[in-house]
Amino acid sequence: MYVVELSIRLSPMPVAVQRKELSDAQALYAELKQVLETGSPRVLDLHCEKEEHKRISLLSSELVAVQVYEKSAAGGGGKRPGFSLES
Repeated sequence: MYVVELSIRLSPMPVAVQRKELSDAQALYAELKQVLETGSPRVLDLHCEKEEHKRISLLSSELVAVQVYEKSAAGGGGKRPGFSLES
C-alpha cells in the first residue's frame, strides 16, 4: 500500500489517500505536482483505494506540498515519510 500525503495551507494535519499500486500512487503524485506548478485554482476530488467510500474535495490553491511513500506493515518500526537523516 502506498500513501500520497498532501500538506494543506494553515492545517497542522496532512491529508492522505492510499493507492494499492506504486504506479497509481506515482500517477496521482504527478497529477498533484502538475496542479502545484500551474497554480490555477480548481477543486480536486480524491478517494482512498483502501476504503473507497472515503472521499475528499479540496481547493488546489490550498495545496502546498505532496509526497508519496510506502506504508509500512509494521506500526512504528519502518522508515518515516519525508526527508530525514535517519535510514
